[in-house]
Amino acid sequence: MTKRALLIAFHFPPQAASSGIQRTLSFSRHLGKNGWEPLVLSAHPRAYPEQNPSQLASVPAGLVVKRAFALDTKRDLGVRGRYLGPLALPDRWVWWWFAAVPAGLAMIRRHRPQVIWSTFPIATAHLIGLSLHRLTGLPWIADFRDPMLQSAYPSYALQRKAYAWIERQTIRRCHKAVFTTHSAMASYKARFPELALDKCMVIENGYDEDNFTVAGTLQTEAPRPAGQVTLVHSGLLYDTGRDPGAFFEAIARLKRAGTVDAGKLRVILRAPGNEQAIAAAARRLGVDDIAEVVPAVPYREALQEMLAADGLLVFQGTPFNTQVPAKVYEYFRARRPILGLVDRTGETARVLGAAGFDSIATMDAPDEIAEVLERFLREVRDGSAHVASPDLVIRSSRAGRARQLAGLFDEAVGERVCMEAA
Repeated sequence: MTKRALLIAFHFPPQAASSGIQRTLSFSRHLGKNGWEPLVLSAHPRAYPEQNPSQLASVPAGLVVKRAFALDTKRDLGVRGRYLGPLALPDRWVWWWFAAVPAGLAMIRRHRPQVIWSTFPIATAHLIGLSLHRLTGLPWIADFRDPMLQSAYPSYALQRKAYAWIERQTIRRCHKAVFTTHSAMASYKARFPELALDKCMVIENGYDEDNFTVAGTLQTEAPRPAGQVTLVHSGLLYDTGRDPGAFFEAIARLKRAGTVDAGKLRVILRAPGNEQAIAAAARRLGVDDIAEVVPAVPYREALQEMLAADGLLVFQGTPFNTQVPAKVYEYFRARRPILGLVDRTGETARVLGAAGFDSIATMDAPDEIAEVLERFLREVRDGSAHVASPDLVIRSSRAGRARQLAGLFDEAVGERVCMEAA
């Protein structure tokens, strides 16, 4: 009998601006090598605020993908960006649920999957997984990745209540709850002490070797000025938790001291979102000649940019202490030095430290950042900066993460068979 798994994910090509697509995409690419045929239930591309059609080339040939009707409440039902909060519970894409549940039932009838998997951060995905689990009795793996409820999110009271209900139902009814970090898992065990000790597990994010293989064949950019160090950050930045303001201030201080200038340092902030505001912040501090804010490029071109960089940047402040950006594992594979601008007590700082990276500074402390940045640039120039070990690179592969997930599927199906036999 062919083993099949129904994967429910909002973030899937051609969606852009979320690293979440790489988790589902890599599972869909590698599960087949581990005895499981994936089926994907996603949203119609019209629901995506941003699209990157080049990502479609990464979807495995022959993969069954159903894109159910979906709307974005803010865009499709709002007026000038304003909309009624109750129409976006648990999130702006709740309309996906109405079409995805019957579409999922049709996929289950036709393809006979043995297990269901759904992935957050779009809460509606878990709502769909919950519905299909209740309607079919199939074992359900809930991929939380990060905690649903955080101290400041969701801030809208009704949305927070909806998240809490979905979270509670998911934790109670899923076969396994999966997280990307140990601190996220620990937070759930503390909040739900009644959980069985083995109900939660960690499957970290990672990188896909195939994408890096292709990226390595792409043409590099034009030669840089001799002696110039290029640092790259690839991905979203936010006003809270990933604000580059203190980093810009640190660069400004080093620039005033004559330690750096545009000939010695170039910083590329690739696809940070809110590009105009971030560029304006760099101009206000007089570092826009050093810090470049640039738009998104196809994913493999972004990987090639990481491979060509002299160093890579991570921004991950206190609000995200239980999370590790997926790009960290891509940074490991790129084998470039990493400068971490983080909360030293957070999970990202722990993962970087465990991997041997000691160029770490508190994200909102300009003096500390300036000191660490000056040392980091010196180590990059003299070749002494730390890079990921070959063993760490191998352990961080998404192929290995898919093997973990396949094993979890086997366990869930095996337990169901035993229960039915009993």
